[in-house]
Amino acid sequence: MAGWKSALNADPTEWLLDPENPSVRYFTLTEILALPAWHPEVQEARAAILAEGVVPKILAKLSPGGYWGKPEDFYVHSKYRGTVWRLLVLAELGATAEEERVQRACEFILDRSQHPESGGFAYQSDTRGGEPDKILPCLTGNMVWALIRLGYGSDPRVVRGVEWITRYRRFDDGVEPPPQGWPYDGFEKCWGKHTCHMGVVKALKALAELPPEQRTRDVKTTLGRGAEFLLQHHIFRRSHGRHRVAMNEWLLFGFPLMWNTDALEILGILTRLGYRDPRMREAADLVISKQDSQGRWKLQSTFNGRFVVNIERAGHPSKWVTLKAMNVLKSFLG
Repeated sequence: MAGWKSALNADPTEWLLDPENPSVRYFTLTEILALPAWHPEVQEARAAILAEGVVPKILAKLSPGGYWGKPEDFYVHSKYRGTVWRLLVLAELGATAEEERVQRACEFILDRSQHPESGGFAYQSDTRGGEPDKILPCLTGNMVWALIRLGYGSDPRVVRGVEWITRYRRFDDGVEPPPQGWPYDGFEKCWGKHTCHMGVVKALKALAELPPEQRTRDVKTTLGRGAEFLLQHHIFRRSHGRHRVAMNEWLLFGFPLMWNTDALEILGILTRLGYRDPRMREAADLVISKQDSQGRWKLQSTFNGRFVVNIERAGHPSKWVTLKAMNVLKSFLG
């Protein structure tokens, strides 16, 4: 194997192309093999996403109102079975709002979770939409990312969500005095003296999903500041003492990720933005070291048992983690 694939112990591409997982097959065709959207195999895999596997199982119990379970339980009381979490999974699996049921769910979240004035997304709603004092930065990043990926990137409401991120996202590291006033006077974990790492990751994930031609000057500035924040941490280390790992959980790769993150997701965001910074090297080496003799990566972290439909098995080779690891190595090593 030549090029970036020389970092693999073996080439698992054929394993990823197995039709048994149409979503992984689709992304392998389009991202690893770089086949165009019009290619017959790509179109076949795209159609199979809605017809087979996890996506149709999730959509089967969607209510006519566009939610799962109770409408008021879209975030808190049904972790990880509420509408927010299922929409995130659908976006990860390659569903789009071209499917009417997916569109219904997108509209529900925009009506129920988004604060109509600021554009942020809240975990609780009132009669007008998301409550302003219940807005969470990680939730806002996740919902903006999911809605862009599902096909809502040009919707004015999602544009407002992007503007919320560029206006309020902070990247301080406990050195400067934290900003005051709304929304910074809210939750300590989100807006305390040290900016929340997960909030930064989800914000950058959302903005990185925007096509380059849709990235405004404010978006580009926010992406640059956020990327530097993550690079200062060498992806998974403390900025004030880089000999220490910030959180051991970030070294365990999982799928799908909810509010949490890991080193593989962070590398995926940075490489998507075109970064090949030396400060990413240690994390890239960590990715390389975790593959088995067949060039596969295991699912080390999971919320299985809390989803409606489990996705892969903990401790076993994961097509999703393997696909994401290969994408990172392809982009980082070239």
